[in-house]
Amino acid sequence: MKNILIIGGGSIGERHVRCFQNTGRATVSLCEINNELRAAIAERYQLQQTFGSLNSALKESTFQGAVVCTPAHLHVGMAKELVAYGCGLLIEKPLSISLKGTSELIAEAAKRRLPVSIAYVLRQHPALRGLRECVRQQRFGRPVQITYTGGQFFPLYRPAYREIYYTKHETGGGAIQDALTHPVNAAEWIVGPITKLVADAAHCVLDGVDVEDTVHLLTRHAFAENVPNESSATTPPVLGSFSLNQHQAPNESALTVICENGAVRFESHNNRWLSCAEPGSEWVVEEEFSLERDDLFIRQANAFLDQLDQQAGPTCSLDEALQTLRVNLATLRSVQTGAWETL
Repeated sequence: MKNILIIGGGSIGERHVRCFQNTGRATVSLCEINNELRAAIAERYQLQQTFGSLNSALKESTFQGAVVCTPAHLHVGMAKELVAYGCGLLIEKPLSISLKGTSELIAEAAKRRLPVSIAYVLRQHPALRGLRECVRQQRFGRPVQITYTGGQFFPLYRPAYREIYYTKHETGGGAIQDALTHPVNAAEWIVGPITKLVADAAHCVLDGVDVEDTVHLLTRHAFAENVPNESSATTPPVLGSFSLNQHQAPNESALTVICENGAVRFESHNNRWLSCAEPGSEWVVEEEFSLERDDLFIRQANAFLDQLDQQAGPTCSLDEALQTLRVNLATLRSVQTGAWETL
């Protein structure tokens, strides 16, 4: 059993409490500055230890791992404190809202050889993992285009959105940093890092906030082929497009990769991935899964515990999360200037 400290008792922090408990492999404690919230979660999940500050938690107990679930502008500072303590880390997405302190965090974590992973939970989806393996093995040839379309009625799933970090870019809010970062990270995991982008975004519908709730993003990705001795510099880029909103009625999300000799699609709302190889033919279901919402987070918790046991590497490394952070920041800049950004 590992002693795991969950830092932050908001909706995602409570989910981590529940899901780490459900692994049967962890003793969970909570750090939360709000006394009433801390007490309510402790009672709900019968937690034996809770703390009102990170300082008191690290002084009063010992932890093998910690999950940072605070607003994004606090992630790096807390992570550096936990690295100095010698604790393995699972950090909620995005890594931060700026590059400040990230290089120092990465260097210190590497120096101490600490296990660190970033909680881009889509990487735990078995259908997305199946699609990625298909693309990386080039079953349908080299990927040439990746597209994403998705949205949901955000107030239904996050009714307190007007009262939390979401209201400001400075705390990690808005559709770009809060929602679009998931499919962007997934796309980079599948077809390679974004090298160039241009974006448009606006606040269109959501009541009570000014941050963007609708985003369009065009990208270029560098795909490194799994071919020995072949230079990636000679490989054409993968062209990408992302369209996301946080106000539509259907909760739907689809990521499609067009390859030289076919196409594959991940439908998160249907928990499946499909392929289509013959021109004019129908999609064929490759794999379909029955999943509850907590299942991906339980898989994520188990993956982090495996990492602490040195049985697996990070699902999403600090370097990969830093690349996605650069994309987030470039996207925000492009929205302001209307210009292409080169990463």
